[in-house]
Amino acid sequence: MKSRYVFPRNCAADLPVAVGGDGVYLIAQDGTRILDACGGAAVSCLGHSNPNVIAAIQKQVGSLAYAHTSFFTSEPAEELAEFLATRAPGDLNRVYFVSGGSEAMESALKLARQYFVEAGKPEKSQIIGRWQSYHGNTLGALATGGNRWRRAQFAPLLSDAMHHIDPCYTYRGQRDDETEFDYGQRVANQLEEKILELGAQTVAAFVAEPVVGATMGAVPSVDGYFKRIRAICDKYDVLLILDEVMCGMGRTGHLFACNHDGVEPDMIAIAKGLGAGYQPIGALLVSDGIFDTLAAGTGFFQHGHTYLGHPTACAGALAVMHEIEAQNLLPAVRQRGEALRASLTDKFGAHPNVGDIRGRGLFMGVELVEDRDTKAVFSPSKRVHARLKSSAMKAGLMCYPMGGTIDGQAGDHILLAPPFIIDDSHIAEITDKLSIALEETLEAIR
Repeated sequence: MKSRYVFPRNCAADLPVAVGGDGVYLIAQDGTRILDACGGAAVSCLGHSNPNVIAAIQKQVGSLAYAHTSFFTSEPAEELAEFLATRAPGDLNRVYFVSGGSEAMESALKLARQYFVEAGKPEKSQIIGRWQSYHGNTLGALATGGNRWRRAQFAPLLSDAMHHIDPCYTYRGQRDDETEFDYGQRVANQLEEKILELGAQTVAAFVAEPVVGATMGAVPSVDGYFKRIRAICDKYDVLLILDEVMCGMGRTGHLFACNHDGVEPDMIAIAKGLGAGYQPIGALLVSDGIFDTLAAGTGFFQHGHTYLGHPTACAGALAVMHEIEAQNLLPAVRQRGEALRASLTDKFGAHPNVGDIRGRGLFMGVELVEDRDTKAVFSPSKRVHARLKSSAMKAGLMCYPMGGTIDGQAGDHILLAPPFIIDDSHIAEITDKLSIALEETLEAIR
């Protein structure tokens, strides 16, 4: 239906009405069941009808729905913080709860700045990110991100304190004369070059996604990349902020995606899978060193949001975390991720318009090309990603196609991030319906 009063993402949108959820399926008003192979936006990691999470939210609302954090803390917030801190890498022992990923990243940027002010280094104010990254839609997070299309019309509002280096994008960036490891070291060393260009005394933080999400389509770094990044940050007293909003909370088979890379950041932003879509929530995990510096200084983080530490959201997220552990879903994600990769490779591995199949765990990307041998892309005017999304929905499949994979304009990919509870039959359904959608799309643009 077309909305009469809701301000939709697309003013011309004529969307089906969702009325229910059943496991990995969403149910439209006309009774159509649509397999959610992208978790909405890598959100619905437990599917749409987990009874234990629903019960936890109902119980919390029945006792305490909300209390402002300038007056109270709450049991769900304290328990969820302990759960996350005791499982986080390194000394990330403080948890700052917000309502979503953009808020988490905005909090990280402001905290990085305030930390250096209170540490007696107020000249440190520059932030370095990567091109073809995405860190949220608030102005600070948007400026830090490297999604050129999203940045373009808001460029006059974006801070010039934000700078960018190349991503770690093996399929497009690795030269024939270098190994994956050597390629990773080469692009990681761009960070040191940028720090020296700006002046090490001015750089506060480097921000990156361990596995790049929707902007490039589940692109992981190569082995050794983030260890080199960590070493550079340590050398120049630069904070390492990892954005795990999309790739964290079990999506790659680890509760924290950076565990795969063997690095310990100074801050981690999480959201999406933290609440699994049952309530809006995000969080920023912060190292003891950063927290203790503020505690010994002003004792006050000059920042805040109305729904910090929302008790109902925290109760729901705590139930989500307990479900992931109780069902032993982290190893299951790794196993089912390999099964999904195998199914995609079997179906599309030799397809003339599929250039790359990549990802970690149940966070997979399929890059589409006009010519497999040359890696030539479809013209953006053909809107391959948009056509494919429509065809997939018609086939009963939600996936997450995006354009601008390479530079914000050219390139098309499909992001897949299904619930952790999928089984072999769902994997077969995903690849079969994706094949139908892809062939219909290709036929339409020929």
